[in-house]
Amino acid sequence: MSALPDPGATRAVLIGTSHYDHLERLPAVSNNLTALAAALAEPSSWGLPPEHCVTLSNPTSAEMTMAAVRAAAEQARDTVLIYFAGHGLVDPEGELYLAMPQSRQQRVETGLSYRWLRQALLTGRAERCVVVLDCCYSGLALGSMGGPVDLADQASVEGTFLLAAAAETRPALAPPGEPFTAFTGELLNTLQTGIPHGPELLEFGALYRHMRISLAAKGRPAPQARDRNTGAQLALGRNPAHLPATGSVPPADKNLASERSWPNPSGIRTVKGFFKALSDVRVTSGLTHQLVSQRSGGRVSAGTVSRLLNRESLPRAWQTTATYLSTCGVPDAQVAEWQAVWMRLLAQTAAEAAARPAVPRPSQEHNPTLMERWAGRLSRRNSRC
Repeated sequence: MSALPDPGATRAVLIGTSHYDHLERLPAVSNNLTALAAALAEPSSWGLPPEHCVTLSNPTSAEMTMAAVRAAAEQARDTVLIYFAGHGLVDPEGELYLAMPQSRQQRVETGLSYRWLRQALLTGRAERCVVVLDCCYSGLALGSMGGPVDLADQASVEGTFLLAAAAETRPALAPPGEPFTAFTGELLNTLQTGIPHGPELLEFGALYRHMRISLAAKGRPAPQARDRNTGAQLALGRNPAHLPATGSVPPADKNLASERSWPNPSGIRTVKGFFKALSDVRVTSGLTHQLVSQRSGGRVSAGTVSRLLNRESLPRAWQTTATYLSTCGVPDAQVAEWQAVWMRLLAQTAAEAAARPAVPRPSQEHNPTLMERWAGRLSRRNSRC
């Protein structure tokens, strides 16, 4: 089943090198990073908070870069995404390394070996890993017959997806005068415009197939991909070409409503993920806040819907959330699943609060009244007599 990750349990590290001392500069890479970070923060995509998406532009060392990658792989419980844009180089043994600002050809010690990235992800705790490489020869990361075992074969995780901008023997492309590299530009464009007649969610498998066709039609390098288990079903966002028009009415037929790709509550791990998925329900339904209120028969107002979707803490009562979900068209069986998740998160939040050490209250000094100050002065005066 396709799914968007829980933003509270997901991390991304976007790495890009645009300035080089010994290689051709790639100014479009800087634009790649800025635009992709903004796309990942969009509610229609992963909705990542800024602190969950680290951007490294022209990192000064491999050590600094790997520290960010390891931290993300350790912190993520749902999905970790690693993106690199820049020059891809091949070492004397035919393996890929990613170019840093001071990198040189055939000098792997001056760059970042892809094997280091792979190992950091293998030892992390995320259930799903995504690697996106927008560089020359990036297909080397996918492995080959008789070659090193790659991430997709080694990873002990639920799903893995590797997306490479070019085959192992082909360079990638940064078209002169264009704001983005060819591969990332196509990725961003697909996120913005969607895939006509495509699925409701932009799964990585569907993204790859669409980008391969569209880039080939433009005479540009064809991307490569490799996935394991459910990696291809992980979505990068909602398909704008498939979303119902805002203000449309969900079908009255329960069977038709159940066929929609409602956010799956089973993938929710955090409170932030709960509210992200709750907002996605309204987007999937095509209803405005006002229409939700009207269809509820006045049981919830438009203002109540807005407050519900913009909360940071879980509601203590379930009824309003249940009414909202049912009004949007979510099937009753899934509403029950949502309630189970709500109860689990309430218990989890309470347990975390109980586990936190109590903060000692600051001592309050006694402030003497005017009469007490005068009494003290008289006492001291009498003692001197």
